[in-house]
Amino acid sequence: MWRKYFSLTRAGILDSLQFRLSLIFTVVGNLLYLLLIYYLWRAIFASVDSPVINGMTFSDTMVYLVFASALFNFMEMWIVWTVGREIQEGKIVIDLLRPMNYLTYIFFRGFGEVVVKFLLTFLPTAIVVFFVSDGAIPVGTNLIYFAISVCFSLLINYYINFFVATICMHTESIWGINIMKEVIVGILSGATVPLAFFPQAFRSIAMVLPFQTIINSPLQLLLHPEYTAVQCLQILGLQLIWLVVLRLLAEWFFRVSLKKITVNGG
Repeated sequence: MWRKYFSLTRAGILDSLQFRLSLIFTVVGNLLYLLLIYYLWRAIFASVDSPVINGMTFSDTMVYLVFASALFNFMEMWIVWTVGREIQEGKIVIDLLRPMNYLTYIFFRGFGEVVVKFLLTFLPTAIVVFFVSDGAIPVGTNLIYFAISVCFSLLINYYINFFVATICMHTESIWGINIMKEVIVGILSGATVPLAFFPQAFRSIAMVLPFQTIINSPLQLLLHPEYTAVQCLQILGLQLIWLVVLRLLAEWFFRVSLKKITVNGG
């Protein structure tokens, strides 16, 4: 049964490798972004007397933001654009007739690109940071928890994106919805600014929302080896709860929205 899904992933990998120039521009753009935040945060830490702000040093902040950027980039599957365009062009009707679950079908269609970006961007970034940061990244059981957490994050991010993509059935619009989603996820996940720098009230709200489980949760497990097994399982447990909730919510909203779908010219 899974052979058909793996074939979709293989096709996605081959498709991603055909657009090498796009991948190069993505890497270069990410490097420029990291250079920008380096000088920004260096200026922020230079403007205060203490080397520690909200429990984080400059080194801690940079390691967090580098990994946050790498995670955010490699988990992006462009689901909103894929589903939105299929809705606008009417191609979704053909996919709905396939003998497979549509949510799973779309996931494995985009998973090939995730594999490529993991191998060519995230993994090299992690290796470079590990050696350059001079031991800032602990090596131990935290890596196991981190790997499990990243898998949960990938699925949580996917279901959020799929839910937003389904809205296109009602609006027949893609761009504005996707931009709004990117801003919300970027801020509340900790990808733009570490949640430790948020005001206490705002941080308390962000910590119970699903967005922080995408970036902040795996990075907490990676960068805090002092966490006990109970603390690590609590973080993973919260991710698992949101994963199940968002899966059910995405499936329900998709079924309801199918009744509203209109195909131009059909």
